[in-house]
Amino acid sequence: MTRRVAVAALADIVAIVVFVAIGRRNHDEGDTLSGIATVAAPFLIALVVGWVAARAWDRPMKVEAAFIIWPITVALGMVLRHFVFNRGTALPFIIVATLFTGVFLIGWRMVVARVSSARLSA
Repeated sequence: MTRRVAVAALADIVAIVVFVAIGRRNHDEGDTLSGIATVAAPFLIALVVGWVAARAWDRPMKVEAAFIIWPITVALGMVLRHFVFNRGTALPFIIVATLFTGVFLIGWRMVVARVSSARLSA
C-alpha cells in the first residue's frame, strides 16, 4: 500500500468517525469508543465497498473517486444501519449524513487538489 492510499483511507475513516462522534455528542449519546464504533460500523463497511467500487487505491486523492465513494457510503451505510444494525434511518438523519459525508469525503480531496495545483503553478 502506498503512502497516498494509506493517507486517503485514513482521512475517509476519520471523516466518518468525526461525523458519528459529532452526532452522538449533539444527541447526548456520549462519546465512548464502543458507542462510536457501533454507530460508525455500517458506514465504515460501506466506505470499504465505495473504495472497491471506485478502485480508489488507483486514485485515492482524486475528487472523482469521492463522487463514487460518497453516495455508496451513504446509501449502503443507511441500508446496513437499518437492516443489519437495527438502527434508525429517519429522513433528517439521512439528509445530515449525506451532506456531512459529502462535504468531508469530497472536501478534503478538493483541498488537496487545490494545494497540488497551486504548487504546480508556483
